[in-house]
Amino acid sequence: MGREIIEALRQIEKEKGIAFATLLSALEDALHSAYKKAPDAVDHAKVEIDPATGEIRVFHLIFPEHVDVEALRVLNEEGEEIGLDLSGVDESEIERYEVTPDNFGRIAAQTAKQVILQRIREAERDLMYEEYVDRVGELVTGVVQQSDNRYTLVELGRVEALLPRSEQIEGERY
Repeated sequence: MGREIIEALRQIEKEKGIAFATLLSALEDALHSAYKKAPDAVDHAKVEIDPATGEIRVFHLIFPEHVDVEALRVLNEEGEEIGLDLSGVDESEIERYEVTPDNFGRIAAQTAKQVILQRIREAERDLMYEEYVDRVGELVTGVVQQSDNRYTLVELGRVEALLPRSEQIEGERY
């Protein structure tokens, strides 16, 4: 199954233009969230995916006493822990024990799917923003898709935009 995951991430990278590392990190975060919901989950865990083989491994991390683990927690928008930021810690001081469950099951797969789709949407939104942020105040052409009393939907290449009535030319019909 591991190779298929890596191939799927590579395909998404090509189709959506999202960096492979971003997708891999999203998958690791998703699997970490799913793992934390398991009844036998350990407190401090790290999920790692081998980018070459797709092998998924979960490690129980035991920190030395001088490390403030609370300061290392990375939280999502809902306040749930999605991982630990180990960038400021000497990893040679951390004890690691593999605790990979036999299978994550259906709940883990569903959680992973939801988180990955959310990350893809966020990455696409960031790419669209980056494409147009330097063009503020510039006139761009597009194809009108539909129009109603409040907005006109305009296709601008890979992006669709809502043009409010206040920004439209008065008396112009689309």
